[in-house]
Amino acid sequence: MEYIIAVDIGTQGTKAAVFDKNLKVLQTAFCESRIILSENRGIWQEPEEIYQSVLESIRQAVSGSGVSASDIGGIGIDSQMAGIMGVDKNGDPVTVYDSWLDTRCGKYVKYMEEEAEERIIEITGSPVSYAHGPKILWWKKERPDVYKKVYKFVLPHVFVTNRLAGKQGKDLYMDYTCIQYSGFGDNKKKVWSEELLDTFQVEHDKMPDILSPFQGVGFLSKAAADFCGLREGTPIAAGAGDTAASVFGAGLFHEGTILDCAGTASVLCSMVKEYRPDREHKTMVMMRAPVDGQWYPLAYINGGGLCIRWFRDLFGDADYRTLEKEAETVPAGSGGLVFIPHFEGRVFPYNPDIRGSFTGLNWNHKRGHMYRAVLEGIAYEYKYYQSVLKELFPECKFDNMWAAGGGAKSPLFLKIKSRILGADIMSFEEEDTALIGSATIAGISTGMITDYEKVIMESKRLKQEYQAETEESGVYRTMAEEYLETIKALTEVYKKRKDSL
Repeated sequence: MEYIIAVDIGTQGTKAAVFDKNLKVLQTAFCESRIILSENRGIWQEPEEIYQSVLESIRQAVSGSGVSASDIGGIGIDSQMAGIMGVDKNGDPVTVYDSWLDTRCGKYVKYMEEEAEERIIEITGSPVSYAHGPKILWWKKERPDVYKKVYKFVLPHVFVTNRLAGKQGKDLYMDYTCIQYSGFGDNKKKVWSEELLDTFQVEHDKMPDILSPFQGVGFLSKAAADFCGLREGTPIAAGAGDTAASVFGAGLFHEGTILDCAGTASVLCSMVKEYRPDREHKTMVMMRAPVDGQWYPLAYINGGGLCIRWFRDLFGDADYRTLEKEAETVPAGSGGLVFIPHFEGRVFPYNPDIRGSFTGLNWNHKRGHMYRAVLEGIAYEYKYYQSVLKELFPECKFDNMWAAGGGAKSPLFLKIKSRILGADIMSFEEEDTALIGSATIAGISTGMITDYEKVIMESKRLKQEYQAETEESGVYRTMAEEYLETIKALTEVYKKRKDSL
């Protein structure tokens, strides 16, 4: 067997790729996703649509690759991590996929904080936020009739993998890269925490088995194989969460390097070899790496990349290249303009009251100022994450950064991040590192790949590199502080507004 299928189930769409075992991409395909927004701040996706997008993207990628189905040796799938969905005993969905962008569970975030915040951080490695725990409690309390029908709570890639293999609900699982978002998992021990489940009265039997991402979990069914143009019985790996797959695929094998995963969310993370929950700042999440014994501390902006797309869509006559050219002429600091990228509240540290904002507008500001301020606002948030990382792991400098995802295509965005964080930054030709990670996981699972570090590092090709500059450091140091002060001040404004409604 010479080839591998990888699938990344993202928020805005599903992408599939055919790789050879040296991680060279032969063909990709993309199917856009439908994101459903309700008036009560609910954001979700239909599981059946997700499954169909996986089938279709695989079919297109395989068809375009020219590779024989008999030569494809494995499938690896990753998906969004902080959302959750419920399925029945047949593995069929009984809830929608409750997106990580959905904030309806806000009051249950507060409830979990009040009941056991310190223990949750200690045991799961994550502060409480809009993730699995509060979402599960939302279904339990707000939709008890639906909750009763739930056999297991799972992530999209698990639902899809199970369906592709034609398996039942008893075979469902959660891979250990996603435990930190569960609200009820013991991250160090890779088991469900009886203490946390009992505290919040969530039935243990609604939680699936916890597996390694590399574990083989089934084989492609005849129906799925026929649709996709693949061989019945093709092995399928358990897979991982999309951020875990992305960091793994980017090649973060040495402590202290930071990675910018600039997708729908804006994620800043690193790799370390010690579990240190962020008890003080309640900002960094300790995510398990696919490789046992390694950890990916991270924090993210809920829809950071969506802020950039939102701004572009406001001006139908402007594409990203036009906006970037206009922003390049604007001095660092955007003329005192500050943008807050938290449209639906801040995820880490949890702040449900803040909203997206521009402050400091005057008559001299133009579109370029505002676009640059959007990019700088995301970088200021990263600066804060970096400062927390340095406190948690003082032995690491965190002054060398790699960039992946759609945001890595922008030279201006990379320069801004480099200067605000004081970090050398590199981007690579391979932007879809989640696909690389999932392909590698499938390759390891099937025995097609043994020396994964060597294969991943040899597949990387440098695209852009920027050295940290001190020229604008004074301006950015001041503006980064003002950014945090603005969040603090506006939180009170928005809280009073909410309380008065």
